[in-house]
Amino acid sequence: MDLFEEAYHGSPPWDIGRPQEPFVALEKAGEIAGDVLDVGCGTGENALYLASRGHAVWGVDAAPTAIERAREKAKERGIAARFLVHDALSLPELGRTFDTVVDSGLFHALSDPDRSRYARSLAGVLRPGGRYFMLAFSELEPGDYGPRRVTQEEIRATFVKGWRVDWIRPAAFDARTRPEGARAWLSSITRA
Repeated sequence: MDLFEEAYHGSPPWDIGRPQEPFVALEKAGEIAGDVLDVGCGTGENALYLASRGHAVWGVDAAPTAIERAREKAKERGIAARFLVHDALSLPELGRTFDTVVDSGLFHALSDPDRSRYARSLAGVLRPGGRYFMLAFSELEPGDYGPRRVTQEEIRATFVKGWRVDWIRPAAFDARTRPEGARAWLSSITRA
């Protein structure tokens, strides 16, 4: 069984029952526009929040249990969002494009070779001029608990050709095991 699928058979620490605050703030500031794809959506809290704010939202995750829970939440809350079991490295197979892509904790789980594959996959579904917002664990987070840490340099090195890194800002990644949140980078990256 896949590590993430196995995690959803319990209560993974990142499944906090609400959207991550940096994405709420981006939406309130008008940064998130148009149709949205939530890659690595888990049980759908970010996607459901964005759909409740009027966006047409699709959420994809490789863990079937997470997608099943996201669909149940959408039905219970009466929110129209589409959730699919899908591989983040083959997003063009979705057969459509989006104005905005959000990523809460997927990038930092990818291997080095998969990061460049992921950037190509994103480019296949993000419209030119569209924005990709990524929340990933920062190398400034102490200890070795949780996911691998990401540096600003690694982010910039991944999104070079065909991309423009608009900004990378310090943020907090909320988790049930860390009430104060983990140190993270929030990135805004535009497809050229």
